[in-house]
Amino acid sequence: MYISELGLDEVEEMWDRKFGREVYQVFSSFVSVDYGSFVEFMTSMLPGLSDEFMVDYIRELRLSGSYDAIIWDTAPLGQTLALLQTPAMLVEHLKLAPRIYSKLKIGQSSREPVLDILKRWQKLSADNIDFLRDEVRFSMVTIPEALAFEQLEDIFRELNKYGFKVERLIVNNVVKTKDSDFLLTKAGQQKQYLDMIYDRYSDLDIIELPMHPYEIKGLDRLKEIEGDLFK
Repeated sequence: MYISELGLDEVEEMWDRKFGREVYQVFSSFVSVDYGSFVEFMTSMLPGLSDEFMVDYIRELRLSGSYDAIIWDTAPLGQTLALLQTPAMLVEHLKLAPRIYSKLKIGQSSREPVLDILKRWQKLSADNIDFLRDEVRFSMVTIPEALAFEQLEDIFRELNKYGFKVERLIVNNVVKTKDSDFLLTKAGQQKQYLDMIYDRYSDLDIIELPMHPYEIKGLDRLKEIEGDLFK
């Protein structure tokens, strides 16, 4: 098993490798800005940049064929997936001013028009969307509470916009042992939301993970969770 944690430095490196230097040459031809400031500006102007290149990194891992399985632990996707369309939006912007942008070149190294670079970036975005749609199996994680249930609706709505299908819904921290008044009350509160989850998402594989009185650390306790997840 190999573990990789992606942060801003890694995302900037991916951006630099694929597009950063080329786009920077365009900007620096008419704006005096150092490369570090330029990357920071692009990241703030395009908040979906890190998400897009993170997905592309995972897609490249998949294409490499080096791993039997890749598990991507991420924050809820519904709020960020729309940002992957940023390159396409930029291309539409460029189309509004072709006289200004289409004549710009990248410099002596490639002489590639700006619009062609943006089209390559747009294709990268489309490839990432196709990867998520066709090759990624989504497992959503929730808890049996009111706010979590409402948020789940929003996330599924966003996922459906892109044709992404969730195969499994994991309900975490479900009270199974009711040997105290507190746990008995908590289980009663959870039951109404569990019933709502089973009613609303009956077409999914729903798995309940019980609440434990201890942290899940060590192989023995991981195997215990494995037994619940993969019965």
